[in-house]
Amino acid sequence: MTLAEGLLLVDKPRGVTSHDVVDVVRRGLGIRKVGHAGTLDPMATGLLVIGVGRATRLLRFLGALPKTYHGTMRLGIETTTLDADGDVVREANVDVSEAAVVDAMRALKGDSFQRPPAYSAVKVGGRKLYEAAREGESLEAEPRPISVGAFDLLSYEAPDATFRVTCSGGTYVRVLAADVGAALSCGAHLVALRRTAIGPYSVDDAVAPDGVGPPLPLDAAVSHLPRLDLDADEAVAASHGRPLGPAGLTGPYGVFGPDGHLIGVYEDEGPRARPQVILAPA
Repeated sequence: MTLAEGLLLVDKPRGVTSHDVVDVVRRGLGIRKVGHAGTLDPMATGLLVIGVGRATRLLRFLGALPKTYHGTMRLGIETTTLDADGDVVREANVDVSEAAVVDAMRALKGDSFQRPPAYSAVKVGGRKLYEAAREGESLEAEPRPISVGAFDLLSYEAPDATFRVTCSGGTYVRVLAADVGAALSCGAHLVALRRTAIGPYSVDDAVAPDGVGPPLPLDAAVSHLPRLDLDADEAVAASHGRPLGPAGLTGPYGVFGPDGHLIGVYEDEGPRARPQVILAPA
């Protein structure tokens, strides 16, 4: 592993984009090959998992990891962006009990489909939704499958409800807040959001963007995947991207050489295991 290669856990501050954080890390480490897994909106804070060097090729395997957030929604006010950065479009009286809030949140748990909000970076016809929205054009993305494993009310002092939610990657928490408001017939928007975990990675281990040190080892990017250790001959074949015999594992898995170094990621496909990513030597 080179000095600038692996994963960084960064605590994103409010008011900057995830891309801004990537730029800060690039300058701090003096390397261009930097990316992130799981965008946070500018108003949100918390954990960003940053890939450096060859680890950028492994970030896509983090997308399926569950994400945990702490947030606050404000009932009685709807905004254009569904959060505090948008313009107010509707206000309503809030006469809602704590039990009603809990019931509205509980109804959103489980598997469902969610339509990305108008102010998001999702593309429709090659155009980002937020660009169209800013120009007054209405575009809609297709609903996407999501899963909400937990959606718990931590405190309620009307009109503000503070919560913790654990959900699948790609879930828009501000849409969940708006859905709660719709169910309560008073509207709602997100006023604060902090991501505290992505799978096994915790914001407690994260640092400020300008305080990053050496990255976690490259194989930290696949620590959540099953592991397969290869013998010498298999390692040579894998390093050239050749198919291997099936490992009998579900989903993608990391393959490692006899010396313990990460070669890449494979996935069983019928009678063969085929490479998803092969890491060229550093």
